[in-house]
Amino acid sequence: MKKIFVVLTAALLAASLAGCAKKGANVDNSLDELKSRGVFVLGLDDSFPPMGFRDENNEIVGFDIDLAKTVCQRLGVKFKAQPINWDSKEQELSSGKIDCIWNGLTITEDRKKALSFTKPYLANKQVVVVRKDSGFKALADLKGKKIALQSGSSAEDAVNDSPDFKNSVTEIVQLDQNLMALNDLVIGGVDGVVMDSIVAEYAIKQSNLPLVTLEESLAAEEYGVAFRKNDVKLTEAVQKTLEEMAADGTVEKISYAWFGSDITVIGK
Repeated sequence: MKKIFVVLTAALLAASLAGCAKKGANVDNSLDELKSRGVFVLGLDDSFPPMGFRDENNEIVGFDIDLAKTVCQRLGVKFKAQPINWDSKEQELSSGKIDCIWNGLTITEDRKKALSFTKPYLANKQVVVVRKDSGFKALADLKGKKIALQSGSSAEDAVNDSPDFKNSVTEIVQLDQNLMALNDLVIGGVDGVVMDSIVAEYAIKQSNLPLVTLEESLAAEEYGVAFRKNDVKLTEAVQKTLEEMAADGTVEKISYAWFGSDITVIGK
């Protein structure tokens, strides 16, 4: 009897330790690990103005950059911008090379299944940019035409989710950068570019491009900051900090600096 009792006790102890180990493996230390490391690595496409891009001094600047730098200051960690291949952004995040994707990233249901998102901080839509002299006024006018978009972007998703429009065009050119697509449009290589309205309007204004966006859009969307699925505490810390920045006027100040008005949706 005593031997059986000892065996049962040992088995129960082993099961208990195994359960604890399993729970320990799921412990979320994302915020503590970040603060211990002391550096917040932001993954971005560094050719995506005004969210994140290189200026004339080759420094990475932008609206998202200013937001993230302020968040880092308040969390007590250093900021580091890490350019990545946008088409491989999820892999860069899962591999641990970056702590988040923060660069005008659209929140989608599919992405929410794989990533941990903050609440939206900007509202956006997918539009088609055309040349001023094209005569195009609506999406239907691009029937039989050639369009371009950034590979791996929400523009690609918007086109795929709009089968009537997708099937109406003759060719879809996928490029690495939105700016490459706009340059191709200016010289007549393509007839339209599908991209974020915020980015399109900023690029047209800043570079005085002979382009316009069609009033009819393909999809409405919202930007969020994405983290690894299990990094909930880090996600919540960034969200809380953004809300504090919105409450004290910091977010509004940054928005005015880049857009001339407060276009953010944090806490609204």
